[in-house]
Amino acid sequence: MATRKGNRVFVWIILILLFVGLIGFGATGLSGHVTRLGTVGDKEIPVQDYATALQRQMRAFEAQTGQSMSLAQAQGLGLDQAVLAQLVTDRVMDDEAGDLGLSVGDARVRDQVLQVQAFRGLDGQFDRDAYREALSRNGTSVADFETSLREQEARSLLQGAVIGGVAAPSAYAEAMVEFLMERRDITWAPLTADALAEDPAAPTDAEIQARYEAAPEAYTAPEVRNITYAWLTPEMLGDSVEVDEAQLRELYQQRISDYVQEERRLVERLVYPSEEAATAALATLGEPGTDFETLVEARGLDLAAVDLGDLAKADLGAAGDAVFAAAAGDVVGPLETSLGPALFRVNAVLAAEEIPFEQARADLQAELAQARARRMIQDASEQITDLLAGGASLEDLAERSDMELGSIEWTEGDAEGIAAYAPFRDAALAAKEGDFPELGEFEDGGVFALRLDGVTAPAVQPLDEVRDRVIADLLDAATDAAVLQLAEDLAGQIADGASFADLGLAPRQVPNLTRRDFVEATPTDFVAQVYQMDSGAVRALPGSDQAGAVIVRLDKIAPPAKGDPAVEAELKSIEERIAAGMAQDLYAAFAGEVQSDTEIRIDDAAVQAVHNSFR
Repeated sequence: MATRKGNRVFVWIILILLFVGLIGFGATGLSGHVTRLGTVGDKEIPVQDYATALQRQMRAFEAQTGQSMSLAQAQGLGLDQAVLAQLVTDRVMDDEAGDLGLSVGDARVRDQVLQVQAFRGLDGQFDRDAYREALSRNGTSVADFETSLREQEARSLLQGAVIGGVAAPSAYAEAMVEFLMERRDITWAPLTADALAEDPAAPTDAEIQARYEAAPEAYTAPEVRNITYAWLTPEMLGDSVEVDEAQLRELYQQRISDYVQEERRLVERLVYPSEEAATAALATLGEPGTDFETLVEARGLDLAAVDLGDLAKADLGAAGDAVFAAAAGDVVGPLETSLGPALFRVNAVLAAEEIPFEQARADLQAELAQARARRMIQDASEQITDLLAGGASLEDLAERSDMELGSIEWTEGDAEGIAAYAPFRDAALAAKEGDFPELGEFEDGGVFALRLDGVTAPAVQPLDEVRDRVIADLLDAATDAAVLQLAEDLAGQIADGASFADLGLAPRQVPNLTRRDFVEATPTDFVAQVYQMDSGAVRALPGSDQAGAVIVRLDKIAPPAKGDPAVEAELKSIEERIAAGMAQDLYAAFAGEVQSDTEIRIDDAAVQAVHNSFR
């Protein structure tokens, strides 16, 4: 009896283990039984939320870099961990909001749903079928989506309560403005090689040899890739492509709106609730300080909101006659529109324009010829590809197709001739000796194939070949040094009381210079150097491309201008940035404290299932 009972217990153990194993079966993909990634307190993290958020981050990274991203690369950068951490933080706050009883009503959720463009039909209005279909495509039900909106709104309420009222310390913001907006008045002058009494002496053979040996990289020839290519572009076929006259006239008629435009007006429309209000507003235009912009601002709008662009008379409906009778700059009305009585301002009169067929014929013919040539190349590409696959050489292609044969000694950075095409440059850089030619495509519809015949490695050129360049470099360096030495001598004299003019210099004064300013024709670090000087100091600096050296005198140091709108705007901007940073830190600290008291469970198998779906 005991033996049978023991056997029965063993069987039940086996069945339980089998049942547990079957529960886990299918958890390797998003289409399986696993629907949640884990739990945070009483809240679940849906698997689809993690998959969507991870994909969104990967797509955003691709948009920034212009390169595709694999899951392995995303994991290498820690994107998966960052996405999961953000989801956990959000659910922690959702759980806390629930514990605090924070929520929003159905009306708020409805407003959020109605604002989503993807849920609107062809008439621009909310479409319930489009709503359900859009959510279904993203693996979400209406109930789950509206629950997520409600939780997001509650989370926003909680966040607002945590960070509300955070203000930047005024002393810190004022110190930053003091630093950034402190002003300098300077006088400066450029100094060129023309100011030298004599040119530098020619370098000796020993100096030439020393320069050549000290800077071999300056005299190293780049890698040269000897390439044979065959190519075919639409321009090469342009003369052989015939375009029918009837096709030209048909294309002209299709583009008639581009060539024949009726008289138009650039107009702005300001709508009022009643004709009386519009009439009263129009009457104020003659008063001092009141113009059309003032009327627009009084309605709580800006010019972009009232701009209609350029319109024909028919586009204006009943207002067309009055608007077209007005001159540029006139304001007319009130005129009845579909939105109510309105005032119209005419900004410009655009005369009717017509380009006859004969005048447009050449452009149309070139366009059609190019399009036909591209189709001819596309049709020929299959034959060319077959020839290459059959072992045909580039020379064979030139004989058996319209492709033209050529060769180039290409160096990286060369963009002449066929190298003007980026696909050719990319292929030329990637080519290896012995590779079979492959057909590539140009941006304009042309095609090409290339063969790498040999590579000349980078090498230091013999001194005899670059001797003139070495001498020129030495003379340039000697000239710059002589100009800077002269500038230092003149700067010393100015510091002792001489004026710029007395020394034959052409002084330039720059008042109210700030750290963010740039002074044209000066070296890139010019402003930074000025801010290291004391009032009254004079300094000589190496110049820019336009001058061998510059001499600068710091005439005055002044604090930021009180009442200056730019200073006030900078102060406000700094306060907002500091407040935002403090609010972010405060919210992160609060979220971290709440998270430490919240039970968090993450299903590693579910996470792996999401990752498997990306492969």
